[in-house]
Amino acid sequence: MPIPGRKRTVSPTESSRPMPGRTIDFDTVRKIGLALPGVEESTAYGSPALKVRGKLLACIAAHRSAEPGSLVVSVDFDDRAELLAADPDVYYVTDHYVGNNSVLVRLSGVNVDVLRDLLGMAHKFLTRKAAPRSPARKRRKLGPRK
Repeated sequence: MPIPGRKRTVSPTESSRPMPGRTIDFDTVRKIGLALPGVEESTAYGSPALKVRGKLLACIAAHRSAEPGSLVVSVDFDDRAELLAADPDVYYVTDHYVGNNSVLVRLSGVNVDVLRDLLGMAHKFLTRKAAPRSPARKRRKLGPRK
């Protein structure tokens, strides 16, 4: 049961189970993803993909180490660690993906709401602005000193 005033998260185990008779496939991923600002359809390694500003948001896992029916979703390492700890039956990584900012998702283990939250998390990760840098100092022109 949701807690009023609290934002729903991606990881609650009871909400991550799909509804009976409802299978999540890439068409569902596409529909949810394209509703996010700046997301466009593309391909990655010959598989259907969604990208933001040319960066991979999500795609069908094409590497042989991934289980069939898995989706690769871009997330930062901290979020990935939380997802893996919260529900290892749904979220996983293989040696091939360990160094990447991504998590593998067993589509059979998520419902539409969890997928929407997960893609939203990926979208925020890819579109967040880098921390502001201190303004560059103007360089002094080197010349003869007076």
